[in-house]
Amino acid sequence: MGITDGLTRKCIKLSRVDYSNRFLLVCSILGFRTGRKECIIMKKKLLGKRIKFSVIILFVLIVLITYQVRVDSQKFNMSYLSFGNSDTYLKYVDQTEGSLQVVSPSYIDINSDGTLNMEKLDSNFIKEMHKRNIKVVPFVSNHWNRMAGEIALEKREELSTQIANAVEEYGLDGVNVDIEGLTQDSRNDLTDFIRLVREKIPSKKEVSVAVAANPYGWTSGWQGMYDYTELSKLSNYLMIMTYDESWNGSNPGPVASISFVDKSIQYALDQEIPSDKIVLGIPFYGRIWNLEDTMDETKLEHQKILGKGVSLKKVDSILSTYNAKIEYVEDKESVKATFQIKQEDPQIKLYSWGEALPIGKYELWFENEKSIKKKLQFVQKYNIKGTGSWSLGQERPNLWEYYTLWLNGEYFVDLDNHKWAKEAIEVMTSKGIISGTSETTYSPELNINRADFMLLLARTFELEAEFETNFDDVKPTDYYYEALGIAKELGLASGVGSNKYNPKENISRQDMMVLLERALKLTNKISVKATPLDINNYKDSEAVSNYAEESVVTLVKAGIIQGNNNMLYPLDNTTRAEAAVVIYKVFNK
Repeated sequence: MGITDGLTRKCIKLSRVDYSNRFLLVCSILGFRTGRKECIIMKKKLLGKRIKFSVIILFVLIVLITYQVRVDSQKFNMSYLSFGNSDTYLKYVDQTEGSLQVVSPSYIDINSDGTLNMEKLDSNFIKEMHKRNIKVVPFVSNHWNRMAGEIALEKREELSTQIANAVEEYGLDGVNVDIEGLTQDSRNDLTDFIRLVREKIPSKKEVSVAVAANPYGWTSGWQGMYDYTELSKLSNYLMIMTYDESWNGSNPGPVASISFVDKSIQYALDQEIPSDKIVLGIPFYGRIWNLEDTMDETKLEHQKILGKGVSLKKVDSILSTYNAKIEYVEDKESVKATFQIKQEDPQIKLYSWGEALPIGKYELWFENEKSIKKKLQFVQKYNIKGTGSWSLGQERPNLWEYYTLWLNGEYFVDLDNHKWAKEAIEVMTSKGIISGTSETTYSPELNINRADFMLLLARTFELEAEFETNFDDVKPTDYYYEALGIAKELGLASGVGSNKYNPKENISRQDMMVLLERALKLTNKISVKATPLDINNYKDSEAVSNYAEESVVTLVKAGIIQGNNNMLYPLDNTTRAEAAVVIYKVFNK
């Protein structure tokens, strides 16, 4: 391995370490086998009069390389800008906290006669984006006008030239082609249009294509108009519109169920599309149905509310205003809300224009933090390029607190000092078994309480049971109510006496082991035969209580519990990090 290979590997390892620690890397590269304290002393000396020029250059190179590694390792993220003007666009972008590499504003419209309308192109907005190191790649759209799209493709030679000229004149970074609603008859024309655009735009500029999600491999209809294989050869990436599984006019259902999204990605891969040319579409909106309209034959179609789009920001106000019943549908990984609007209720408009929602019974499907995180996990699962979203400004404000982390397979920002537990925490988080204390923190050093650990066991072992009674100190409104009721019914949790469980009390390490070993036996996951001799080599083995001894020795024998510094610490509280690690070990075994 050459010196550059070694340096690169060290830089990659350091790509997420703060810059104050990078001098330690300099020491190690130069062969100084020193600790942190000695290296800091050395740093002070070197930065004095005797500092060598080569060390300075090396340090600068390391900083630059590690910065570049960090940038290059980030997954791609773009978003469409559709509603508003350049001022609102700028506001929306600045709310993303630096998450975006590309924005695609609605700047190039296809008129009904197939000509282009580019009056909305704004040089000032483009300059502002470039100041933020964000590329501007406007989308060309026929807005589902089939005739307009077909005529435009007939004029593709002329239109491709106009687009190329606009890219050069305005300093755009490319173009995104978003022609929708045509049929398989336009398949070759669309591909040829992309070829022309690609040929006329400099190679360093982006050409991307928005394509319909195609989970079932349809070759006709509007899904059939996209030749995934050929389009991917001509473009930088395909932005797969993995949303609108339900649409305006359809029966009630999710905007993008988990299987719909998964099958759509798999279809693209089956068409031999390179994974780094696949961008996953994320919906920032929901859809709403007036259930009475589904049966009313007296209303005109345009008067009905049958799947109209509603921004996630507007969803929150609707849910709170009408006291909606909210259900997370697990097999869809989507959220369904039902509510009723009465005559005396406040009025809410879906949009700034139009009328307020009329009285009636409603069903609303939408995305929340949990469902969006599930979709973001596909980026790592299939190692695809990244995500695109429709559309910026419709999302909840807190989305950007976690979006970039999950997009890049990083779930929490507070794990650097717990690298021994990091993999366990992230894997079990990705499987939905554990969760953080906020959108971006796990709080690994906090103690875990008795209720939360039982909840982990219920999820890990998929415990199920019908139960009629629960512990007296557990209320039906508690998030752990079902887990403790099942545990009681199965005999897994016996409580602390007088039919109490003390759910909020911290759980000791030995009590954690008792519950874990019971769950393993209950589900026939362990058959290890162990004796007290198996823990004699631990310095504090005598501190293990009699009631916990069998469980402790069993888990030690099975390799699930290893202790630290030849100590078991049975009476110490269990931390959230420790809980994640033991659950991870059990899950893998």
